[in-house]
Amino acid sequence: MTPEDIRVLLDQVASGRMTPADALLELRDLPARRLGDVAWDSHRILRRGIAESIYGSTKTPRQIADALLSSSAAGTNCVVTRIKPEPATDAIELFVADGGKGELIHHEPGSILSLLVDASRPISDGFVAVVTAGTSDIPVAEEAAVTLETCGNRVVRIRDVGVAGIHRLGIHIRTLQEASAVIVAAGMEGALPGIVAGLTSAPVIGIPTSVGYGTSFGGITALLAMLNSCAGGLTVVNIDNGYGAAVAAHLINARTGRAGGAK
Repeated sequence: MTPEDIRVLLDQVASGRMTPADALLELRDLPARRLGDVAWDSHRILRRGIAESIYGSTKTPRQIADALLSSSAAGTNCVVTRIKPEPATDAIELFVADGGKGELIHHEPGSILSLLVDASRPISDGFVAVVTAGTSDIPVAEEAAVTLETCGNRVVRIRDVGVAGIHRLGIHIRTLQEASAVIVAAGMEGALPGIVAGLTSAPVIGIPTSVGYGTSFGGITALLAMLNSCAGGLTVVNIDNGYGAAVAAHLINARTGRAGGAK
Protein backbone atom coordinates (compact mmCIF):
# COMPACT_ATOMS: atom_id res chain seq x y z
CA MET A 1 0.00 0.00 0.00
CA THR A 2 1.43 3.34 -1.08
CA PRO A 3 1.15 6.67 0.78
CA GLU A 4 -1.45 7.76 -1.79
CA ASP A 5 -3.50 4.62 -1.10
CA ILE A 6 -3.54 5.43 2.62
CA ARG A 7 -4.54 9.05 1.95
CA VAL A 8 -7.48 7.87 -0.16
CA LEU A 9 -8.45 5.40 2.55
CA LEU A 10 -8.45 8.11 5.23
CA ASP A 11 -10.48 10.42 2.98
CA GLN A 12 -13.07 7.67 2.56
CA VAL A 13 -13.32 7.17 6.33
CA ALA A 14 -13.55 10.94 6.93
CA SER A 15 -16.35 11.30 4.38
CA GLY A 16 -18.29 8.34 5.74
CA ARG A 17 -17.89 6.26 2.58
CA MET A 18 -15.95 3.63 4.53
CA THR A 19 -16.33 2.42 8.09
CA PRO A 20 -13.32 2.36 10.46
CA ALA A 21 -13.70 -1.44 10.65
CA ASP A 22 -13.40 -1.78 6.87
CA ALA A 23 -10.41 0.58 6.86
CA LEU A 24 -8.73 -1.53 9.54
CA LEU A 25 -9.27 -4.60 7.37
CA GLU A 26 -7.58 -2.83 4.46
CA LEU A 27 -4.62 -1.95 6.70
CA ARG A 28 -4.26 -5.46 8.13
CA ASP A 29 -0.88 -6.01 6.47
CA LEU A 30 0.68 -2.89 7.99
CA PRO A 31 3.37 -2.77 9.25
CA ALA A 32 4.27 -6.28 8.04
CA ARG A 33 2.78 -9.11 6.02
CA ARG A 34 3.67 -12.70 6.84
CA LEU A 35 3.79 -15.28 4.03
CA GLY A 36 5.69 -18.50 4.69
CA ASP A 37 9.18 -17.65 5.92
CA VAL A 38 8.82 -14.06 4.73
CA ALA A 39 7.82 -11.12 6.94
CA TRP A 40 7.29 -8.40 4.35
CA ASP A 41 8.07 -4.86 5.58
CA SER A 42 5.09 -3.05 4.12
CA HIS A 43 6.00 0.19 5.94
CA ARG A 44 9.32 0.68 4.18
CA ILE A 45 7.76 2.43 1.19
CA LEU A 46 6.08 4.81 3.66
CA ARG A 47 9.21 5.44 5.76
CA ARG A 48 11.81 5.75 3.03
CA GLY A 49 10.09 5.89 -0.33
CA ILE A 50 11.71 2.59 -1.31
CA ALA A 51 9.95 -0.77 -1.36
CA GLU A 52 11.62 -3.65 0.42
CA SER A 53 14.30 -5.52 -1.52
CA ILE A 54 15.34 -9.15 -1.37
CA TYR A 55 18.88 -10.51 -1.09
CA GLY A 56 18.49 -13.54 -3.31
CA SER A 57 21.79 -15.39 -3.03
CA THR A 58 20.93 -17.50 0.02
CA LYS A 59 17.16 -17.83 -0.43
CA THR A 60 15.16 -20.60 -2.08
CA PRO A 61 12.99 -19.91 -5.13
CA ARG A 62 9.94 -20.46 -2.89
CA GLN A 63 11.08 -17.82 -0.39
CA ILE A 64 11.84 -15.39 -3.21
CA ALA A 65 8.50 -16.00 -4.90
CA ASP A 66 6.65 -15.48 -1.59
CA ALA A 67 8.41 -12.15 -1.06
CA LEU A 68 7.57 -11.06 -4.60
CA LEU A 69 3.94 -12.09 -4.11
CA SER A 70 3.81 -9.89 -1.01
CA SER A 71 5.15 -6.97 -3.01
CA SER A 72 2.69 -7.65 -5.81
CA ALA A 73 -0.22 -7.74 -3.36
CA ALA A 74 0.95 -4.44 -1.85
CA GLY A 75 1.14 -2.86 -5.31
CA THR A 76 4.80 -1.90 -4.96
CA ASN A 77 7.84 -2.54 -7.12
CA CYS A 78 10.66 -4.74 -5.87
CA VAL A 79 14.15 -6.01 -6.69
CA VAL A 80 15.87 -9.29 -5.91
CA THR A 81 19.65 -8.89 -5.88
CA ARG A 82 22.38 -11.51 -6.41
CA ILE A 83 20.21 -14.10 -8.09
CA LYS A 84 21.45 -16.41 -10.83
CA PRO A 85 19.44 -17.50 -13.91
CA GLU A 86 18.26 -20.92 -12.69
CA PRO A 87 16.77 -19.86 -9.33
CA ALA A 88 15.41 -16.72 -11.01
CA THR A 89 13.56 -18.85 -13.57
CA ASP A 90 12.18 -21.08 -10.80
CA ALA A 91 11.04 -18.08 -8.75
CA ILE A 92 9.34 -16.51 -11.77
CA GLU A 93 7.46 -19.75 -12.50
CA LEU A 94 6.23 -19.96 -8.88
CA PHE A 95 5.25 -16.28 -8.91
CA VAL A 96 3.18 -16.67 -12.07
CA ALA A 97 1.61 -19.96 -10.93
CA ASP A 98 0.45 -18.32 -7.69
CA GLY A 99 -1.21 -15.41 -9.50
CA GLY A 100 1.40 -12.71 -9.00
CA LYS A 101 0.75 -9.47 -10.85
CA GLY A 102 3.35 -7.26 -12.50
CA GLU A 103 6.24 -7.44 -14.96
CA LEU A 104 8.98 -9.70 -13.59
CA ILE A 105 12.33 -9.61 -15.42
CA HIS A 106 15.72 -11.20 -14.70
CA HIS A 107 18.56 -8.87 -15.70
CA GLU A 108 21.43 -11.32 -16.07
CA PRO A 109 24.32 -8.81 -16.38
CA GLY A 110 23.52 -7.50 -12.90
CA SER A 111 22.22 -10.78 -11.43
CA ILE A 112 19.09 -8.87 -10.39
CA LEU A 113 15.38 -9.60 -10.70
CA SER A 114 12.99 -6.65 -10.97
CA LEU A 115 9.26 -6.62 -10.34
CA LEU A 116 7.38 -3.67 -11.85
CA VAL A 117 3.85 -3.37 -10.45
CA ASP A 118 3.53 0.41 -10.28
CA ALA A 119 4.60 2.06 -13.55
CA SER A 120 3.73 5.60 -12.45
CA ARG A 121 5.68 8.64 -13.61
CA PRO A 122 9.32 9.14 -12.51
CA ILE A 123 9.88 10.27 -8.92
CA SER A 124 11.49 13.52 -10.10
CA ASP A 125 12.52 15.57 -13.09
CA GLY A 126 16.16 14.70 -12.43
CA PHE A 127 18.22 11.67 -13.38
CA VAL A 128 21.07 9.57 -12.02
CA ALA A 129 24.19 8.89 -14.08
CA VAL A 130 25.67 5.41 -13.60
CA VAL A 131 29.27 5.29 -14.79
CA THR A 132 31.69 2.37 -15.19
CA ALA A 133 35.45 2.57 -15.43
CA GLY A 134 35.55 -0.62 -17.51
CA THR A 135 33.15 -3.12 -19.01
CA SER A 136 34.09 -5.59 -16.24
CA ASP A 137 32.38 -3.23 -13.81
CA ILE A 138 29.03 -3.44 -15.65
CA PRO A 139 27.47 -6.22 -13.49
CA VAL A 140 27.83 -4.11 -10.34
CA ALA A 141 26.71 -0.97 -12.15
CA GLU A 142 23.65 -2.77 -13.52
CA GLU A 143 22.64 -3.82 -10.03
CA ALA A 144 22.58 -0.10 -9.24
CA ALA A 145 20.91 0.99 -12.48
CA VAL A 146 18.09 -1.57 -12.38
CA THR A 147 17.43 -0.81 -8.71
CA LEU A 148 17.18 2.89 -9.54
CA GLU A 149 14.83 2.30 -12.47
CA THR A 150 12.60 0.01 -10.41
CA CYS A 151 12.36 2.79 -7.81
CA GLY A 152 11.16 5.22 -10.48
CA ASN A 153 14.39 7.04 -11.35
CA ARG A 154 15.57 8.00 -14.82
CA VAL A 155 19.04 6.55 -15.41
CA VAL A 156 21.75 7.50 -17.90
CA ARG A 157 24.42 4.82 -18.36
CA ILE A 158 28.00 5.84 -19.19
CA ARG A 159 30.33 2.90 -19.75
CA ASP A 160 34.04 2.21 -20.17
CA VAL A 161 35.52 5.65 -19.46
CA GLY A 162 38.26 4.68 -16.99
CA VAL A 163 41.66 6.23 -16.42
CA ALA A 164 43.40 3.99 -18.97
CA GLY A 165 41.85 6.34 -21.55
CA ILE A 166 40.51 9.23 -19.55
CA HIS A 167 39.84 11.28 -22.69
CA ARG A 168 36.77 9.06 -23.19
CA LEU A 169 35.15 10.83 -20.23
CA GLY A 170 35.27 14.26 -21.85
CA ILE A 171 32.15 13.99 -24.00
CA HIS A 172 30.08 13.07 -20.93
CA ILE A 173 31.04 15.95 -18.63
CA ARG A 174 27.87 17.93 -19.30
CA THR A 175 25.74 14.89 -18.44
CA LEU A 176 27.69 14.48 -15.19
CA GLN A 177 27.14 18.12 -14.33
CA GLU A 178 23.39 17.96 -14.99
CA ALA A 179 22.74 14.76 -13.03
CA SER A 180 21.05 14.84 -9.61
CA ALA A 181 23.57 12.22 -8.49
CA VAL A 182 26.36 10.18 -10.06
CA ILE A 183 27.34 6.58 -9.28
CA VAL A 184 30.80 5.47 -10.40
CA ALA A 185 31.80 1.78 -10.34
CA ALA A 186 35.53 1.10 -10.63
CA GLY A 187 37.92 -1.74 -9.81
CA MET A 188 41.68 -1.99 -10.28
CA GLU A 189 43.13 1.17 -8.63
CA GLY A 190 39.69 2.75 -8.15
CA ALA A 191 40.69 6.21 -9.37
CA LEU A 192 37.71 7.19 -11.53
CA PRO A 193 35.20 8.27 -8.81
CA GLY A 194 37.66 10.85 -7.48
CA ILE A 195 38.17 12.26 -10.95
CA VAL A 196 34.42 12.47 -11.59
CA ALA A 197 33.87 14.10 -8.18
CA GLY A 198 36.25 16.86 -9.24
CA LEU A 199 34.23 17.61 -12.38
CA THR A 200 30.66 18.01 -11.09
CA SER A 201 28.75 19.59 -8.21
CA ALA A 202 26.40 16.58 -8.14
CA PRO A 203 26.87 14.14 -5.24
CA VAL A 204 29.17 11.32 -6.40
CA ILE A 205 28.91 7.80 -4.96
CA GLY A 206 31.82 5.47 -5.60
CA ILE A 207 31.44 1.69 -5.78
CA PRO A 208 34.74 -0.20 -5.50
CA THR A 209 34.42 -3.41 -7.47
CA SER A 210 36.28 -6.68 -6.95
CA VAL A 211 37.73 -6.46 -10.48
CA GLY A 212 41.49 -6.46 -10.86
CA TYR A 213 44.79 -8.29 -10.64
CA GLY A 214 46.47 -9.71 -7.52
CA THR A 215 47.21 -6.51 -5.64
CA SER A 216 43.65 -5.28 -6.10
CA PHE A 217 42.90 -7.69 -3.21
CA GLY A 218 39.35 -8.32 -4.34
CA GLY A 219 38.43 -4.64 -4.35
CA ILE A 220 40.18 -3.53 -1.16
CA THR A 221 42.69 -1.43 -3.11
CA ALA A 222 39.88 0.37 -4.93
CA LEU A 223 37.97 0.83 -1.66
CA LEU A 224 40.96 2.41 0.10
CA ALA A 225 41.75 4.59 -2.92
CA MET A 226 38.21 5.98 -2.99
CA LEU A 227 38.20 6.57 0.78
CA ASN A 228 41.45 8.51 0.39
CA SER A 229 40.33 10.60 -2.59
CA CYS A 230 41.36 14.24 -2.45
CA ALA A 231 38.06 15.20 -4.12
CA GLY A 232 36.03 16.36 -1.15
CA GLY A 233 32.58 14.93 -0.60
CA LEU A 234 33.03 11.64 -2.45
CA THR A 235 30.80 9.05 -0.80
CA VAL A 236 31.91 5.40 -0.91
CA VAL A 237 29.87 2.23 -0.40
CA ASN A 238 31.13 -1.28 0.24
CA ILE A 239 32.82 -3.46 -2.38
CA ASP A 240 30.42 -4.49 -5.20
CA ASN A 241 27.47 -2.87 -3.37
CA GLY A 242 25.51 -1.58 -6.34
CA TYR A 243 22.24 -1.81 -4.44
CA GLY A 244 23.47 0.36 -1.58
CA ALA A 245 24.75 3.02 -3.98
CA ALA A 246 21.41 2.99 -5.80
CA VAL A 247 19.43 3.59 -2.60
CA ALA A 248 21.62 6.56 -1.69
CA ALA A 249 21.30 8.04 -5.20
CA HIS A 250 17.53 7.44 -5.18
CA LEU A 251 17.10 9.39 -1.94
CA ILE A 252 19.17 12.26 -3.35
CA ASN A 253 17.26 12.33 -6.65
CA ALA A 254 13.88 12.15 -4.94
CA ARG A 255 14.69 15.25 -2.88
CA THR A 256 16.59 17.35 -5.41
CA GLY A 257 15.36 16.28 -8.82
CA ARG A 258 12.20 18.40 -8.85
CA ALA A 259 14.45 21.43 -9.22
CA GLY A 260 15.82 19.95 -12.43
CA GLY A 261 18.92 18.28 -11.05
CA ALA A 262 22.13 19.51 -9.44
CA LYS A 263 23.79 21.93 -11.81
